[in-house]
Amino acid sequence: MVMLEHIREEITQLDEELLGLLARRKTLSIEVAKAKQVNSRPIRDQQREQELLVALIQKGRPLGLDAHYVTRIYHTIIEDSVLSQQAYLQGLLNPSQQEPMTSVAYLGPRGSYSSLAARKYLARYKDQVIEVNCHNFREVLDAVESGRAAYGVLPIENTSSGSINEVYDVMQHTSLSIVGELTYPIEHCILSAVPTELAQIKTFYAHPQVFQQCSHYLGKLEGVRHEICDSSSSAMMKVRELASPDVAAIGSAAGGELYGLQVVATHLANQKENYSRFIVVARKPIEVAPQIPAKTTLIMSTSQQAGSLVEALLVLRNHHINMTKLESRPVQGNPWEEMFYLDVSANLQSPDMQDALVELTKITRYIKVLGCYPSEDVKPTDIPPVLLGS
Repeated sequence: MVMLEHIREEITQLDEELLGLLARRKTLSIEVAKAKQVNSRPIRDQQREQELLVALIQKGRPLGLDAHYVTRIYHTIIEDSVLSQQAYLQGLLNPSQQEPMTSVAYLGPRGSYSSLAARKYLARYKDQVIEVNCHNFREVLDAVESGRAAYGVLPIENTSSGSINEVYDVMQHTSLSIVGELTYPIEHCILSAVPTELAQIKTFYAHPQVFQQCSHYLGKLEGVRHEICDSSSSAMMKVRELASPDVAAIGSAAGGELYGLQVVATHLANQKENYSRFIVVARKPIEVAPQIPAKTTLIMSTSQQAGSLVEALLVLRNHHINMTKLESRPVQGNPWEEMFYLDVSANLQSPDMQDALVELTKITRYIKVLGCYPSEDVKPTDIPPVLLGS
């Protein structure tokens, strides 16, 4: 027992040393951002990242460190470094982002996926966050438009259930700008307020999107009811209130912990890799530093003539602008007329994007930029498969 305690003490000491080293590395990454700002160099240098990872894998192997293990650790470190550098440069360009306190509106009470995503996004920029709970997406936008909240966080799409159409519909009629995005892992669990078994549960409480994302798993359960709630956290609150072994909520383990719920089952989603993409909206647009990969979101309506949409998309191609998303939604009040939402990988201030907007304005019936913002999609650096497999 004495030997075990001694080993644990040594591990604790090593963990503290690791934290100190990681903090020092993060400080150095900000110094890198400062140098890149002076030289106007891009934040990411994937050739340098690949060379770093290859060297670390080779150095780690004689130390008994598996290539996959080293790669997973450093992908996380590189992602944090990239996002920290982006936050630093954005803070210089948009001084309001450097204020230590802010407020954010999102769907549901504490513990909803939107609340967890909001906390993760703002933690990189703010020390203190005042949270504004909302019952629906329209209320989130109203809270920001009225000034009750500085930011609003809205889920826009999910890898399992697809686009969240209600958000697209309310975004048609807002003066707000998209200023950020976040991809958040969605890990659905069955949560109960009291000890129970899966076979005992007769009623599940969840948001409609959650039921859709877990439809395969839930379809195998016989004789159960689905009760719809306006958010995952509302479902958890309901289950906590009922405190019965035959009811359960579906939501995140982190959210369930806030409400004193225990996990009954995990891995419910139809897709193994289940993520939701959230957008962040504010009253004023932001500028995006040229060193940072940027996205621009816009909406447009084309004429009803054949080939009108293709003609508009060709404008993007001709200006070397990559479109990452195209979504059509009916124009409310105008039967059979469609509004198109587009995400493109481009900075709004770039010459190509400005020229494309001029051309699109001439050939579309309506066009509006919803926002330009830093891309938070930090794709892992490619590693030669022979290194990972050896």
